[in-house]
Amino acid sequence: MAVESVGAGLIAVGAGLAVGLAGIGTGLGQQDVGAAAVGAITEDMSLFGKCIVLIVLPETIVIFGLVVAILCMFVLPGMAS
Repeated sequence: MAVESVGAGLIAVGAGLAVGLAGIGTGLGQQDVGAAAVGAITEDMSLFGKCIVLIVLPETIVIFGLVVAILCMFVLPGMAS
């Protein structure tokens, strides 16, 4: 019984790390992209659409982290039994 609860706890820690580290990586990547986008939009407003796409690209990493966390929480416990 205790082994199952430890396993569930480790799965939860892994899911949290997947989302947390993905969020940190996205923030680090987005700070440079965001600063460059704001500078480009300041000089030429016609670049707004392209800059929005470049700002959104790092956000996809968090979505991948969330998918991994969901898989950890719902698929891994079923594989153990």
